[in-house]
Amino acid sequence: MAEQQDRKDRAGGGRLTPPEWLTQGLRPQRAPVPWAAVVRAGIAMAAPLAVGFAADRPTYGALVSMGALSGVIGDTADAYRMRIFNIAVPQLFGAIGVTLGTLVYGHGWLAVGVLTFVALVSGMISTIGAVASVSGLLLLLQAVVGAGLPMPDPWWTAPLLFTVGGLFVLLLSLVAWPLRAGVPERDAVADTYRAAADLLEAAGTDAYDEKRQAVTQALNTAYDLVLARRAREHGRTSPLVRLLAQLNVVIPLVESAPAAHLRQRPLPREIPAVVRDLADAVAHGRTGTGTGTATGTAAGLDLPEPTSPSGRAVDHALRHAAAVVLDPDAAANAAADADVSPPASASVSASAADIDDRLGRPAALGVRARRATRAVLVSHASWRYGLRLALCIGLAQSLVSLISVPRSYWVALTVVFVLKPDFGSVFSRAVQRAFGTALGLVVAAAVLAELERGWWDVPVMMVLAALIPAFTAKGYAFQTAAITPVILLLSDLLNHEGFGLVLPRLYDSLIGCGIALVAGYLLWPESWSTRVGDRLADTVADTAGYVECAFGPPDPQGERRRQRLRRRLYRDLSVVRSEFQRALTEPPPTGARAAAWWPLVVATERIVDATTAARVRINHGAEPPAEAEVAAVAGELRELAEAVRASAPAPPRPPTALPDPPEGVLAPLRQEVAAARAVASSAAVRV
Repeated sequence: MAEQQDRKDRAGGGRLTPPEWLTQGLRPQRAPVPWAAVVRAGIAMAAPLAVGFAADRPTYGALVSMGALSGVIGDTADAYRMRIFNIAVPQLFGAIGVTLGTLVYGHGWLAVGVLTFVALVSGMISTIGAVASVSGLLLLLQAVVGAGLPMPDPWWTAPLLFTVGGLFVLLLSLVAWPLRAGVPERDAVADTYRAAADLLEAAGTDAYDEKRQAVTQALNTAYDLVLARRAREHGRTSPLVRLLAQLNVVIPLVESAPAAHLRQRPLPREIPAVVRDLADAVAHGRTGTGTGTATGTAAGLDLPEPTSPSGRAVDHALRHAAAVVLDPDAAANAAADADVSPPASASVSASAADIDDRLGRPAALGVRARRATRAVLVSHASWRYGLRLALCIGLAQSLVSLISVPRSYWVALTVVFVLKPDFGSVFSRAVQRAFGTALGLVVAAAVLAELERGWWDVPVMMVLAALIPAFTAKGYAFQTAAITPVILLLSDLLNHEGFGLVLPRLYDSLIGCGIALVAGYLLWPESWSTRVGDRLADTVADTAGYVECAFGPPDPQGERRRQRLRRRLYRDLSVVRSEFQRALTEPPPTGARAAAWWPLVVATERIVDATTAARVRINHGAEPPAEAEVAAVAGELRELAEAVRASAPAPPRPPTALPDPPEGVLAPLRQEVAAARAVASSAAVRV
């Protein structure tokens, strides 16, 4: 009975406590506040209002600020070149959307048909990539606003003013580019060194798994930034190629960490200290000079003498990294190597819309456009999402066409924001949207009730707009709470209806959330296997391939392939983690199954680590395993992958005649595989 009650409490949180899957998304996330984006948002949205009041055109100022809001939402990139794509391209789609919406304003069922078609197109292009997702969002968002609010004549006025607002945000985001060119890329590479230092410092402790995930994220971010810019610059002596070389040499350092962790002994403090000094050298662009422990060259490093194979691996990787970062000649040679062949992890970027771009050989724009169009038209996922979004928008617009709803655009607006599965769980976002709207309406009610429309709107807008990027880092509910009063304040400058529409906005949001939940979530059930199970099974199967590759002949090509497979696995596991985190915020049975299978994700990461550690030990003198032993481990992993795919317990392994010495190089790996099989069997029984 006690065990049953314990399971009941874990699933439902007890009688007086809301279940975990309901409240998880409402907790503020720990994230640094992007102060530069905060300042830009306040200026970009308050300045147009001030100009509008000064010119006695407050409506024009409000429309420019609405366009700036779209730019603020897309102002998330660190690299300056990426800011151009993240802001300018979606702004173009937003202008098209508001134009279509303006042309069908007040036309009833014609507006329903046009917005439904726009929703289909928006949903389909959103599956291409990150920039396309924001572009699709703004295309539909601005179409809904244009069809729901009266815009000034002539018809091109609103699109022009919206575009001016977005370009103003872009201009503010690029002001420092001449002075800080290359700084975001250097900072990203330096962050990988700092993350690697934290990982080495955590070796042998319980914090190791968390630090390993941070390293994976740092490497993914750095490669995405550096290689995206590298695709547009050529030459073996450019600073960016040297930066790529400095990033590449982090990989051996990170690969040496699992071997050190398996010893269950902390590394000497001097080692992470040197790595942090290298991070500072990279961040400040110093080559050939050093401060702190790293004194100028790799030969001058003050490191303790290694006493074990894992220690020698860390020492060798660290001295090689220091040589590339601090020694100009070594950096030049490594830069040439980096330019001749792409880094091992370059070809596995999950966000790359075109692999050729990531390898520094960009295809022509027309070629990439044709590839993207063909991929969207033949993709089952893009059609599925497009039809879901079109159905929900069609229902929302039909509802407000049949029933007189003030500010009817708010219902469809809610659907647009909630039904973005690439931004998180639809169910979770619906709950967070309702919660955030309620909080935002409290703020909006105070502003609309206490302040008259006029110059006071400028400082109020500066404060409220600045909260958007600050609260976005905390979670979707908090972002909604920040955006809601901003939109209401701007729309009130267009319609002058004041405090009376605050409560109806809450009703509209609840209606929109209900439409998204029923027509966009419950009517489109996705099987566990399709959504999460198959991805996890594929990753386990790829891990088997990595095990086979890791113990091949020690040649340069084989080493490069091993690094490439390892990086791809960690990227895949990062994607699987994200999908699991979304699933954990959904009600049973999805949330319960995610909780049951979650330990296998951690177990798979440990298998990859144990494989890398074994390879490192072999590189530094350990006896290689027999081919039959490697094949047996790989076979167990493939059986495990099939069990995950079928959501069934892993089949028992027959006794093996292979030698299994307790000190064999594969002993830790086989222990991790056995633990993973036990986890999978337990998860299959629980669900």
